[in-house]
Amino acid sequence: MLRVTIELLPGGQEFGKRVIATADIARLDGGALADYRVNLEDAELGKVGERAVVSGYPRWASSVWDLVVRCLATALNQGREALPPRPASPEVTVHTNDAGFRYVHLNDIPEPARTFFDKTLTGSGIPDHECAYAHDWFDFLNGQRR
Repeated sequence: MLRVTIELLPGGQEFGKRVIATADIARLDGGALADYRVNLEDAELGKVGERAVVSGYPRWASSVWDLVVRCLATALNQGREALPPRPASPEVTVHTNDAGFRYVHLNDIPEPARTFFDKTLTGSGIPDHECAYAHDWFDFLNGQRR
């Protein structure tokens, strides 16, 4: 089995590094044309993508990186060996309350952005349990909240 590990190195330094994602690629059968199963896991989101299989891969035709990229693409694209469309920034409706404050509903934010944004709200004032101020949302999208 192959395990691809993605580590985050804050500021490019080894100190404080942490694993943020892994891909496990297991060969199901041998021979010149092999089948591989891939499982992706994100440290924050858990399992990602489909439990996918790359079938009939020519084991000796290319580098291991070709196999890795094809496995990742297959797992992220519902079992098809192709990259999914590039994701767009999440569009979320901004509401205004009677006092004139602009806010977003957390449930309107698609995953994985909701999970990551929610973690940045610790210690922030929020209009209510299900909402966040619009300026916090826009700061998050612009990389100003971590």
